[in-house]
Amino acid sequence: MPAPVPNDLSSGSTARTLSAGAVGVSINYWSTLNMADWTSGALKPVSISLITSVTPNDGQKVYLQRATMVAVPGTLDTTFDPLAPQNDQSTVAPGYLVLDPYSYSQTFNVGPVPAEATLVTLQFTYDFLVQTTPTSTEYAKQSASDTLTVAIVPQPTE
Repeated sequence: MPAPVPNDLSSGSTARTLSAGAVGVSINYWSTLNMADWTSGALKPVSISLITSVTPNDGQKVYLQRATMVAVPGTLDTTFDPLAPQNDQSTVAPGYLVLDPYSYSQTFNVGPVPAEATLVTLQFTYDFLVQTTPTSTEYAKQSASDTLTVAIVPQPTE
């Protein structure tokens, strides 16, 4: 009997809380693709929604400069080559406003992985800019990282 593969999205979604310096980040992850359909050849969407808070909150704003996802397929004992990184780089300066009540949402897609893969590790990196004071045009950069593991459904052998 093979060992069970971890799956952070087994219930369809998961929520995380991260810290990046003075920035608190609340993130929800989910997939619109049923977990039973997460096969090696399928296009596997992963959606995120995040919102931040800052402590102490003196009125400064928090901006998301970039969100990156790297998918690394593997098995419980082997890691395969990562898929190409996917980036959502802000198209506005200094970034997307993500301070509560303003949130950020995005969907990344995990492409085909080797047929031998039983899981994919999703490595997320979020780069934030925090105003040094409420009226300042100077910013401090903070980064937060998170990792999800999602099971790949084995295909029947012929």
